[in-house]
Amino acid sequence: MADISKYITLIKSGHPVAFPTETVYGLGADAWNPSAIARVFEIKGRPSDNPLIVHVSSVEQANDFVEEITETAKVLMDSFWPGPLSLVLKKKTKVLDAITAGLGTVAIRMPDHPMALELIAQTGPLVAPSANTSGKPSPTKAEHVRQDFGKGFPVIDGEATKIGLESTVIDLTGERPAILRPGSISRKQIEEALGMDVEESFFHHMERPKSPGQKYSHYKPKAEVRWLTEEDDLSDPSTLFLLQEGELKADNLIYYRGNLEQMARELYDRFRQADLEGFRKVVIESIEDSDNSVSSALKNRLDRAIQK
Repeated sequence: MADISKYITLIKSGHPVAFPTETVYGLGADAWNPSAIARVFEIKGRPSDNPLIVHVSSVEQANDFVEEITETAKVLMDSFWPGPLSLVLKKKTKVLDAITAGLGTVAIRMPDHPMALELIAQTGPLVAPSANTSGKPSPTKAEHVRQDFGKGFPVIDGEATKIGLESTVIDLTGERPAILRPGSISRKQIEEALGMDVEESFFHHMERPKSPGQKYSHYKPKAEVRWLTEEDDLSDPSTLFLLQEGELKADNLIYYRGNLEQMARELYDRFRQADLEGFRKVVIESIEDSDNSVSSALKNRLDRAIQK
């Protein structure tokens, strides 16, 4: 594993550092340092009412942020941590309001990436929103971070992320667990782990969101994104097509043939490719409903990118 000592020093001195997780690259800052957290919002251009997710390397670290790790939370931690699942729980009063947007809840996650876990074990808990300019596609490679923040920005290069979409976020503070943002851990997987029904609350314009991805425009390239129609001309060189099936071959035609995991892993990279190569549109063939764990998350991100 790469030597990360200089990045640990930077974070301890209050400087945000980008680092890899299994989902997307995060912009990490000391979760107990108000000025470091303020820098995260400044660097990203992130609205202050958009809460952050605290990343931990142990359940003991999580305990410092939440009033109680409930029995439901324990089951989900045992089943899915480390992994792409963020739990929204009632916060301790000492948790900084900048993290929670002044709400009484906080989102916690333990990432499933050796570099991330080593970093957090050495620095302590980190807030870590995606390491991109707010509104742009999330970074799944170190080069994406540099595209947004500059070549000199400190980023731990852990190669391409293995999932490519942000974590599932589930609220455990209501009468019934509710998924606030879909991710690669599906509703079905969570229901099987808990032995109970789980709600879905993907509100796109909540006035006081409990989770990232609920209020603001996200995941968009500069190119227009829309679904494929029968009128689309696959020979249009100004359009990048993300398709499921077909035999035509051209540089602007990408086929996934039902491999939604690959599509999820590459989606944000394709969005960035479209902008770098000057495509005016990204046109996507519709995704069939399925039990595939990333299907709901992928459709959610595409819907958000297509929104005007």
